[in-house]
Amino acid sequence: MSGQVKEEKSLTLVQRWPKTSTFILSSSASIVAELATFPLELTKTRLQMQGEAALNRYRFLKQVRTPYRGMIKTTIGIIREEGFLKLWQGGVSAVYRQVVYSGFRMVIYEYLRDSVFGKSVNNEYPLWQSVIGGMVSGAFAQFVCTPADLVKVQMQMDGIRKLQGKPLRFHGVHHAFLKISREGGLRGLWVGWVPNVQRAALVNMGDLATYDSVKHLVLLNTSLEDNILTHSLASLCSGLVACFLGTPADVIKSRVMNQPTDKKGRGLLYKSSTDCLIQSVKGEGFLSLYKGFLPSWLRMMPWSLVFWLTYEKIRILSGVDPF
Repeated sequence: MSGQVKEEKSLTLVQRWPKTSTFILSSSASIVAELATFPLELTKTRLQMQGEAALNRYRFLKQVRTPYRGMIKTTIGIIREEGFLKLWQGGVSAVYRQVVYSGFRMVIYEYLRDSVFGKSVNNEYPLWQSVIGGMVSGAFAQFVCTPADLVKVQMQMDGIRKLQGKPLRFHGVHHAFLKISREGGLRGLWVGWVPNVQRAALVNMGDLATYDSVKHLVLLNTSLEDNILTHSLASLCSGLVACFLGTPADVIKSRVMNQPTDKKGRGLLYKSSTDCLIQSVKGEGFLSLYKGFLPSWLRMMPWSLVFWLTYEKIRILSGVDPF
């Protein structure tokens, strides 16, 4: 009897603060997914930095370049040269980012879907509305969490400095936040926010719009029910589309964020994300925009799968309707 009372109280709290509940539930699911797949994120970032054409203009930076080793060899190299636990280097900042990013993007998307646009009687949601909702929610959420993303990228590349006998730039995630803000001011924490927001808008559009659309298309046109199989199919599709749309912007974002800066915090390699795009394509070819695609896709697939399965399950256990 007491258990039933507790359950009713819990459901009342969830119904009373639906947006807060969505934020907490989605953040929790994203933490599980992020920690489970972070080594592939690190490998992807290292690959994206290899062979930057802009480095050729700076002789004193040429030693930063790393050999082309491919996804598997890069991962093995990190373990052998830096240690197994370094596969999670920058993981704390990544968790901070996911708590903010996933929390905000899910709250905004569900608000736009359910309150602004509104579903039809049979729960159909037009694709164009999903696309707009995904882009808006992703762009806003990413702008807010750009400082955490900046710290993550720079910490992921710090292991290379250690191998070169150079001092590490940061002693931890909190030191990184303080040092970057001290050297570049508050604006320094938002370096690379333009390509970052562009990437997030594309990735989030691919992820949320694809998952939402595929899931409801499956439910409406097949005999499958709203269960783990349907969630898995939808999440695998969303991971592939998100990766394909977001990789070019991700490469540009990582390079802009990781570039060396002058005393005023201005980048030495790229004037803007557009300049980075032009230099990358001109110096390395169009396919340079898809460097790290394989580890990114291999990460995005399980990340999307773990996130959506966890998120859907947590919603059910918390008494919230399925996504």
